[in-house]
Amino acid sequence: MEQSPRLVVDSKCSHGEGVLWCAQRQAVLWVDIHGRRLWLHRPGDGLTRHWDLPDRPGCIGLGQGNSVLLVLASALYRAEVDADAPGPLQLRHLTDIEPALPGHRSNDGRADRHGNFVFGTMNENPGHAPTGAMYQYSAAHGLRRLPLGGIGIPNSICFAHDGRTLYWCDTQAGSILQAGYDPDTAQVGAPSPVVAAGAAAGSPDGSCIDAEGRIWNARWGGARVVRFAPGGGIERQIRLPVPQPSCCAFGGPGLDTLYVITSPEGLDPAALAQAPGSGGLYALELGRPLGLPESRVELPA
Repeated sequence: MEQSPRLVVDSKCSHGEGVLWCAQRQAVLWVDIHGRRLWLHRPGDGLTRHWDLPDRPGCIGLGQGNSVLLVLASALYRAEVDADAPGPLQLRHLTDIEPALPGHRSNDGRADRHGNFVFGTMNENPGHAPTGAMYQYSAAHGLRRLPLGGIGIPNSICFAHDGRTLYWCDTQAGSILQAGYDPDTAQVGAPSPVVAAGAAAGSPDGSCIDAEGRIWNARWGGARVVRFAPGGGIERQIRLPVPQPSCCAFGGPGLDTLYVITSPEGLDPAALAQAPGSGGLYALELGRPLGLPESRVELPA
């Protein structure tokens, strides 16, 4: 029987998301959206800490040096994140997210392979109508909207090895899509499904791409992370002791550990009693290097 992921940080996030590995820091970073916090865990010495943020974060990206791109609910900021430096984060405003629609906020996002950052906004109003959008941010061009039409809950954003294929989903619709992507012009080709709705238990949430070009997808409500074959079939399922994994990333010195952040959002007391680690960070040693280094975003100096 396959080894189960272990709880490495019982962070008790109110809505954990956006996990990634920073090789420079040898640390895992993630956000608590509703808790308005940025988290960091350094497995080498066990250091874990968090910083309070002025608004809800949707996702983060690694910049140059110690810089981190913080995609907050309605604006993007640069912060210098030093795990060993005392005190709060000093934030520099980069740009507002436009248009600022009532009941909307940033959600999932990831750096592409060319120094840009792609993220989506979601509609938090009941029904999650497809009025969110997808954006690309770059130091050279600022914020540009991708021509993808409306989206309700953007997730699963990641890129092929050459950075010329974008993967994403609208969690409401259930299928993971792919399309040609031009990082220089922020243009996207016609989308096509790569993982069908209902291909695995739960709904598609955050994803990452491994060194073999496979999509690993956290299945919200499905208590698992699934590795999908190029044709959309299931190659591997990693079950978790909590129902709502929200995002996954490869990390560790050898990029051979799968990190999974989770969320208790919407769980009733009985469900929380059955899954007390909800909101924590889990890890599973995979036994072989499967990850790719996290791409970095070029941020204004």
